[in-house]
Amino acid sequence: MATFRPFRGITYNFEKFKKDISKLLTPPYDVISQEEQEYYYRQSPYNVIRIILGKEKIGDTDWDNKYTRAAEYFRRWQEEKILIRADSPSIYVTSILYSIEGKVRQRWGFIGLVKIEDDYIIPHERTFSAHKEDRLRLMKACSAQLSQVFGLYSDPENVILKKVIEQIDIENPVLDFEFIDNTRHRMWIIKNRPEFFKQISDLMKDKKIIIADGHHRYETAKLFRDMMRLRYERKPSDRSYEFIMMYLSNIDDEGITILPSHRLIKKANFELRDFLKRMEFYFEIKEESDEKIKEKLLKYGKERTAIGFVCSNSDNIYLFIAKAKAIESMDDLHPSLKKLDVTVLSKVIFQKILGFSKEDLDNDKLFHYTTEISDAIRRVRRGEYQMAFLLNPTKIEQIKEIAENRLIMPRKSTYFYPKILTGLVFNKIDPNEVISIT
Repeated sequence: MATFRPFRGITYNFEKFKKDISKLLTPPYDVISQEEQEYYYRQSPYNVIRIILGKEKIGDTDWDNKYTRAAEYFRRWQEEKILIRADSPSIYVTSILYSIEGKVRQRWGFIGLVKIEDDYIIPHERTFSAHKEDRLRLMKACSAQLSQVFGLYSDPENVILKKVIEQIDIENPVLDFEFIDNTRHRMWIIKNRPEFFKQISDLMKDKKIIIADGHHRYETAKLFRDMMRLRYERKPSDRSYEFIMMYLSNIDDEGITILPSHRLIKKANFELRDFLKRMEFYFEIKEESDEKIKEKLLKYGKERTAIGFVCSNSDNIYLFIAKAKAIESMDDLHPSLKKLDVTVLSKVIFQKILGFSKEDLDNDKLFHYTTEISDAIRRVRRGEYQMAFLLNPTKIEQIKEIAENRLIMPRKSTYFYPKILTGLVFNKIDPNEVISIT
């Protein structure tokens, strides 16, 4: 049973920063490049980048490092009223307007706390210990959850969001701004409505929540919870560390968009002629133009796995369409996983044909990702990468099926767009605070 609660969120002081709020926010830490980190540092001395992705310095020590500095910013900004905490439990409602392929879409969501419980919170992608260790050190230093986990629940009639939207004055959000990526963000705060909070909590009870984005943040919150239980010798309860801050959206809503994660590879043991010869056993191979590859990927991908390919030592671009042999070669996998293009790419092309190990596939120095086909092709043509594999986006139905079967997809199988901005609201963790409806 899902336990949803309002909470006393910490936000920037809107009276002071409302006009400049976009200069204080960032995307999630794990999609920020080093160049983007520098950009956000320059935006404002109060940009959240200093907390969620601080700079490392020569001479950092156990008592002076990016985590301790983040904690000091977080503490001082509250003391100086740069950040302020709500005086009563609240729900934070958001709307994102964005354009995709020339069409304007809107995604609604609301932010609250959800009790950490694997029975109804369902991950779908792998996590990595190094990322969890980094986020745990930050959470321990700040005693706070700094970014929301993006959770999806199924509500075909959209009952929950309709009830949430009924509670807000759409024409008067507390925030209304455009971010650097041309997305428009609005936020409303619902507070002092215990009967409504109970109604939403009751409606969420029978929902399973699929983690769309933030798997490492969720795993980190579990580790922090377990650490707090041991420290305070408490059994499971409604203490604040038992909850995770979540942005919740309806998976059945038309505003949900998933982009592909194309794979860029720095270096592989590779000879094109031999590679294509080995690929012929598992795939039909077609040559396409740069301009047509996206169209052909979508066309052939409706029925079968279709993967594009470009490499730096060829002017051609290829389309690989999976034969039955490719699927049959993964006989140790669940049928739901065999349907995924990223699984075919990882298991058949990367491991069987190119000879990458499982450790290689998790190597951030070897593999990079982009959501734009044109960007992937351009960077290979420039020689920044040796090759790129181009994918169709994972389908919503496939994510539901994977989640229902409690299976785990390969890393970077989905890219939900737009990302939830970090800095809209934080959740302070007080070990003595009990989270309730009122």
